[in-house]
Amino acid sequence: MPTFVLGADAQNEPVSQSLRLANRHGLIAGATGTGKTVTLQRLVEQFSAAGVAVFAADVKGDLSGLAAASEPAGKIAERIASMAWLNCTPSASPVVLWDIHGQSGHPLRTTLSEMGPLLLGNLLSLTDSQQSALYAAFQAADREGLLLLDLKDLKALLNHLREDPSRLGVDSALFTGASSAALLRRLATLEQQGGDSLFGEPSLELGDLLAPTADGRGHVHLLDARRLVHESPKVYATFLLWLLAELFEQLPERGDADKPILALFFDEAHLLFTDTPRALQQRLEQVVRLVRSKGVGVYFVTQSPSDLPDEILAQLGLRIQHGLRAFTAKEQKALKAVADGFRPNPDIDALSVLTQLGIGEALVGTLEEKGTPAMVRRVAIAPPQSRIGPVTDQERTQLIQSSPLRGRYDRMIDRESAYEVLADRAMRDTALEVGSGKKNTKADAALSEQGVFGDFVGRVVKSTVQQAATQIGRQLVRGLLGALTGKKR
Repeated sequence: MPTFVLGADAQNEPVSQSLRLANRHGLIAGATGTGKTVTLQRLVEQFSAAGVAVFAADVKGDLSGLAAASEPAGKIAERIASMAWLNCTPSASPVVLWDIHGQSGHPLRTTLSEMGPLLLGNLLSLTDSQQSALYAAFQAADREGLLLLDLKDLKALLNHLREDPSRLGVDSALFTGASSAALLRRLATLEQQGGDSLFGEPSLELGDLLAPTADGRGHVHLLDARRLVHESPKVYATFLLWLLAELFEQLPERGDADKPILALFFDEAHLLFTDTPRALQQRLEQVVRLVRSKGVGVYFVTQSPSDLPDEILAQLGLRIQHGLRAFTAKEQKALKAVADGFRPNPDIDALSVLTQLGIGEALVGTLEEKGTPAMVRRVAIAPPQSRIGPVTDQERTQLIQSSPLRGRYDRMIDRESAYEVLADRAMRDTALEVGSGKKNTKADAALSEQGVFGDFVGRVVKSTVQQAATQIGRQLVRGLLGALTGKKR
């Protein structure tokens, strides 16, 4: 049975876990500077080598070192030498770079229709009344077959509904002038923060994440989040939530398998739950619980387990806890909660060890073959086979140019969607009003209507054909996190 090796215990015996259980999710926690990133790197490269695709957020830029072979020296070389059983051959992983802004990797996008109103409302930090208005707008767009691809589509829809509330039907009471104005202001703020880069086409295809290399390894997809986490943390968190929801909605059930098909690593995981409405958090907890049956393992990376809700912590199989510091009574209480989260080991005082762990050491709780928690062990984490530290700008450029996805996402496509369709409707209505005016002769009115309306019909037919091609086989049904399901691009 294939396994991934984490490091060595106090007896210098390897500590590992079966890949079959890797979809039971996991946690990598610890104070700043204790070795979380190196541990994450160790896990990622082993997943890739086993043929498991990986998507990871690179918050500091250090994970890009996965794309280059290591050059062991100093304490790293000493640790490798101390683990005589460790097969450590310096090597690089097949890395694909992504960047929502499209500057340091392939542009990473989705569409508003695919994201849905629940996640978009979280991104915009809407009140309950504003969220209700957004739901009503999305329902109107679904009924009329209006594609919401980017922010200009949604702004056009909001203006259209404000001018013609009858389109909302029974939901018209939810869509007030104040709520629509507030939504437009929030969208303007999102644009100023650069969040509009997230929306558009071509949107991310899951098949591109899951496709293996020619030699059977899993690609390592790294999202450059250095700028994103600091400037637009809501955009960062909302995209990761959308990706998780998309995987849950689109992937088939796999049942028992010898390994997962994808491992997700969410760094700065506390951002996923900060100021998250309770309704969304409950659905997220449900998705995390259910997505493992789709062959997806989710790994949260954060400073303290207390950053995650208890309902999430209860679902985590692998626990890797690096050193923590406790100076206040509150921190000491949290420290005890962390120690109590492991299955006790009579040979280890977990509470004392937590404050004694050195850099690159961790308390580790794995899963036994039957899926039950193993006793906690103090582990020296094995060094990765790839470079510890970021790639250079020149190496990053070379990775982008040699990427298997080069040219697939780099150029934005702006096809006809809600903005164009509604603009055509407005043009037709204006032409008909002008054509019926007293200052125009009947002939002028007929010519005006024929010319503008004819152009409108031609464009609407074209738009309808394009929308039909997009929506064949698609049911307008939204899943647990509000994403459009059953879609066929």
